[in-house]
Amino acid sequence: MITLQRPQTLHAQVYAAPRAARSDSPAPVSLEEYGTRRLVVVIGVMLAALLQTIDLTIVNVALPTIQGNLGASVDEATWVVTAYVIANVVVIPITPWLQRRFGRKNHFLVSIAGFTAASALCGLAGSLQALILFRIVQGAFGGGLLSTAQIIMRDTFGSRHLGTSQSVFAFATVIGPSVGPTLGGIITDNLSWQWIFDINILPGAVSLVLLWIFLREVETPSREPVDAAGLALLIVTVGCLQFVLDQGQEYDWFSDGRIITASVVAVLGAIGFVWWELAAKKPIVDLRVLRHRAVAIAVLTIVANAALVFGGALLLPQFIVTQLGCTSTQAGLLVGARALPVLLLTIFIGRISNGNRVDLRLLIGGGLFTAGIGTVWLSHRIVTQADFASFVAPMMFIGFGIAFVYSPLLVATLRAVPKDAAKAAAFIILGFQLGGSISAAVFVTMTDRREQFHQTILAGQATLQRPEIASFLQTHPVAQLAHLVTSQAISLAYGDAILAAGAVAICFSPFVALLRASAKPTVS
Repeated sequence: MITLQRPQTLHAQVYAAPRAARSDSPAPVSLEEYGTRRLVVVIGVMLAALLQTIDLTIVNVALPTIQGNLGASVDEATWVVTAYVIANVVVIPITPWLQRRFGRKNHFLVSIAGFTAASALCGLAGSLQALILFRIVQGAFGGGLLSTAQIIMRDTFGSRHLGTSQSVFAFATVIGPSVGPTLGGIITDNLSWQWIFDINILPGAVSLVLLWIFLREVETPSREPVDAAGLALLIVTVGCLQFVLDQGQEYDWFSDGRIITASVVAVLGAIGFVWWELAAKKPIVDLRVLRHRAVAIAVLTIVANAALVFGGALLLPQFIVTQLGCTSTQAGLLVGARALPVLLLTIFIGRISNGNRVDLRLLIGGGLFTAGIGTVWLSHRIVTQADFASFVAPMMFIGFGIAFVYSPLLVATLRAVPKDAAKAAAFIILGFQLGGSISAAVFVTMTDRREQFHQTILAGQATLQRPEIASFLQTHPVAQLAHLVTSQAISLAYGDAILAAGAVAICFSPFVALLRASAKPTVS
């Protein structure tokens, strides 16, 4: 029978070598777990990872309700999302430093506890200002969850099952943004908006207790100096960049002085940050890890993947709710259909990624290309006569492709830089987050601009010289014709933006070949 024991620190235990094989020299330390103990740790880690990824999108659906209940304007309500993302993106790259400074287990547990407590405070917020403040706290603690969870999963499964560990982790990362709108829609339609935050409390508490008891500590906290200048430059740079991405469309981009100022500060801050961190002896963010080709290509690939994940989660729900009259719940279920292939393929992809006989480049590049084709297919379904069912097949096809991208990419990267795995994981998560923010800003702006373009073209064609227009106006008012023109322009604009997301994935898929140093199989 398998029994669960509360762990001691690793400084007092050796797990890797069997008793008969031990000699007088100390055996290498292993963090690999087995049986029920592994299952318990995985449950705790996955709960924490899901909390973070679901919160990236769950609030978006409820923003109109929050706006109305708290008496805020549309501009003010968007800061509920913007504040969370800014705090999140600031903390992600400094996560490896936080792990060394406080110990990986301590850092992870504090992040879970802080995220859970901040979620409870968000649910209790009685004003928009309080909600934004608590969202900043929630985002700051949530920033340390994903990359830490990824490395814990790697160590828990061991090097022999690296593919399995990263597939399970990738499932949480990909399914979260898909489940978020579904869950948010159901809660918005049936409960109060406060439950969007309150549902984090129980899973967070369960994760905290399980990992406090069963997660092993991997290292002793070190008294590393605080790179205050680097941290300040990071906060300024990321904060200004995220402000530009989130608020640029609202303020008409560079026609507004605030956007221009924030853009200039972001560029200057980025230059100063890179120069300072490369020159510092103890940088708070080790940019040198990007010298590894595997890490650099992985970050770029994950940005392209984020365009698919967040683009679909953002544009399609807006279209079917505003133009087709679907409910928030239906919009969420449609995005959730994309996660079904990821769920079904998780174990299979993990197994074929474990060994060295499969060229991971083929999985990653093929998956990205397939998801891109599915997105192009989806763009052709964006028409005014569409119904809910017409989007299900292309969304599942996209999910099928995405399933083959993320976990093989993580495996290839971690194999290439095992000593810098924590740093590489942080940059990959940062790329996923920033890729989502950049793609969202680009697609929203593109949709708005293309709508204006198509409306001008269609309005110019809707003249009495065309027999079908003249016939229509004999039985219908001019206002109805204008409505049809606007609806058609909106449909074409959404189709163009989604098509662009697919084109990004298709065009980038060949560059995955540059991962050959870490992804090419070896014959053993």
